Amino acid sequence: MQIEVLKSKLHRATVTNANLNYEGSITIGKEMLEAAGMREYQKVDIYNINNGARFSTYIISGGKGEICLNGAAARMAQQGDKIIIATYAWIDEKDADNWLPTVVLLDDGNEIKSAGKKPITAGTKVQ
Repeated sequence: MQIEVLKSKLHRATVTNANLNYEGSITIGKEMLEAAGMREYQKVDIYNINNGARFSTYIISGGKGEICLNGAAARMAQQGDKIIIATYAWIDEKDADNWLPTVVLLDDGNEIKSAGKKPITAGTKVQ
């Protein structure tokens, strides 16, 4: 049997722009995409830390430090909001106990503080 697990996440990304008059998607800086192993046009789930909104869209590649919500997604967050961007993958259930997602922790300017495969534990506070 297969189960869906967290593949990677960009944690506490800061929204740099919201562009309502666009076709749709989220623009993410290329360096963040590479660190998280995310791909252009890949589906992502987005969780807005500021207002609790949760929604899905797809990725387009952008400039350094860029996190821009486009089209309808621009209604879900404002510039300056903190968001989590997550991707998921299907794996064999027998591999689940050894699975580790790729976690990219970002600072307020969307610079990478740390990146790599690591466990996520309940109650861990991100500084």
